[in-house]
Amino acid sequence: MTQPTPSSLNAALRGAVDLSALSRPPQQTPPGAAAGAGAPGGGATAGAAPSGAEGVLVQGTDADFNSLVTGSMQVPAVLVLYTDQIPESAAFVQTLVDEAVANEGRFRVIAVDLAANPGIVQALSPVLQEAFGQVNSLPVVVGLLQGQPVPFFLGVQPVEQLRALLEQFLSAAVTNGVAGRVEGVADAAAATQEEAELPPLHQQAYDAIDRGDLDAAAAAYQQALTSNPKDEDARLGLGQVELLRRTAGLDLNAVREAAAADPTNVEAQVQASDLDLVGGHVEDAFLRLIELVRKTTGDERDTVRKHLLSQFEVIGGTDPRVVKARGSLMSALF
Repeated sequence: MTQPTPSSLNAALRGAVDLSALSRPPQQTPPGAAAGAGAPGGGATAGAAPSGAEGVLVQGTDADFNSLVTGSMQVPAVLVLYTDQIPESAAFVQTLVDEAVANEGRFRVIAVDLAANPGIVQALSPVLQEAFGQVNSLPVVVGLLQGQPVPFFLGVQPVEQLRALLEQFLSAAVTNGVAGRVEGVADAAAATQEEAELPPLHQQAYDAIDRGDLDAAAAAYQQALTSNPKDEDARLGLGQVELLRRTAGLDLNAVREAAAADPTNVEAQVQASDLDLVGGHVEDAFLRLIELVRKTTGDERDTVRKHLLSQFEVIGGTDPRVVKARGSLMSALF
């Protein structure tokens, strides 16, 4: 990978390629190319900019590119040349957007579809040829600072190397007096970080789950509920951990066979229902136990009913599947 040093980044700002010739009348915008907005590939491949950070990603076209280059006088930009014919090149746009958001909008991402914008490609050709020789892989990633292009690299690069390069680029931007930001992104990033922070006991439970210590996770959630009985997230978390503990040692095939052999075997049907729930087959899990309620009586029926109610706690009382299953359970009971 060609990776400039801070000194080469600064040198690249002096006497580089003149991009001002890209100015075009607005009516020459290619059909379907919205100036200054949108995402590559219709958004399916590269993805749209994250919520709250819409200004980070703009679609560069021959018609409006001059204004985007001029914008790099205030806010640094990273230009990425991609094509939908090489999906990984389009997907890398989202990687750059994620980094722009993580950097609180300290740079803007300009995505350029190669096929639709030959003027941009032609204008950049001299600097790309000088930096890379033959352009033989995509994406092509180029910094824009004070209206000048700064070649970064060709092809998809590991995010660690990308971050190191961006750090150099943004340092050079500050040195050259370009320290603007995309409006609103810093607030959005801060809000996302704040939302992502978990209460200490919840974080303790998550960490325990990650290391496979379900007993410790259950204890952390139980402590959270003791401190705040109205902590619904802790209640749901505890229910999910209890489900994982119940199914941890089960043999899937053996449970399935036992349940199929005897539709009234409460233990087998309850275990099969739990495995359905762990596998994401929520409605199947509920239906299995509702049918079992219809087939059982007395203590066995009460055992099944209570277990089904505990499963409702795992999914959450407001989930439409739970609401529907509650109605079906009432019908089965009465």
